[in-house]
Amino acid sequence: MAIKYNHSHFRRPLPVNNHILVVEDDITLNQQVCALLSNRGYQVDCIHDGEQGLSQALAVDYDLIILDIRLPTMEGYEILAQLRKVKHTPVLILSACGAEQERIKGLSLGADDYLSKPFNLDELVLRIEAILRRVHALHTQAKTPFEITLLDLHLNRLQQQAYFKSEPVDITAIQFKLLWQLAQNHKETLSKAFLYQSVLERQFSRYDRSLDMHLSRLRKKLVAVGLSAESISTVHGKGYKLHVSV
Repeated sequence: MAIKYNHSHFRRPLPVNNHILVVEDDITLNQQVCALLSNRGYQVDCIHDGEQGLSQALAVDYDLIILDIRLPTMEGYEILAQLRKVKHTPVLILSACGAEQERIKGLSLGADDYLSKPFNLDELVLRIEAILRRVHALHTQAKTPFEITLLDLHLNRLQQQAYFKSEPVDITAIQFKLLWQLAQNHKETLSKAFLYQSVLERQFSRYDRSLDMHLSRLRKKLVAVGLSAESISTVHGKGYKLHVSV
């Protein structure tokens, strides 16, 4: 039976409800990894046996599987090969085998990353987060429309181009990214912290005025083509919101 760890407190925000399976026969390492991930806010199932690991991986739609290679009853490579016949769940391989051919074998069977033992637990967390970010970005991109139209404002994500009344708006790539986020969420007020992460791809700092600068220049360019000066409004203490009117 899988051992489940659920803790409500963790050190930094992470995507909610990420479910991870850890298949590792070293009981001490298994417990360390599961406790660490649980404390980071993940839902974690922990298994020590190969056959049971495969059964669990096939039965549950996990966001990520951490898979040891040397396991009792079935080795990790066989689990990975069987899993890839029916699922594309991201897999991070753990192994004491650091040889190049072992890494190549794991990656050729469909592993997403490979970490050799002994490893630093902080590095493990960073690799997990990197895999989940990539998967999340792919899912988000797949669900995101390529075009947005709000009255006379039209955005084309493939062209990275904005149009107002069919006329192109001369904006930079960052300004387009900013306008896209505001347009995609035009019914909501977007916080500075969210825009820093989604547009500038860094943490918000109250001393950093970059976002304000980009917003100011974007406003001026929208006004220049005929949009209201209030098209991007500042909601005091909350963030920014896009308004498009005739």
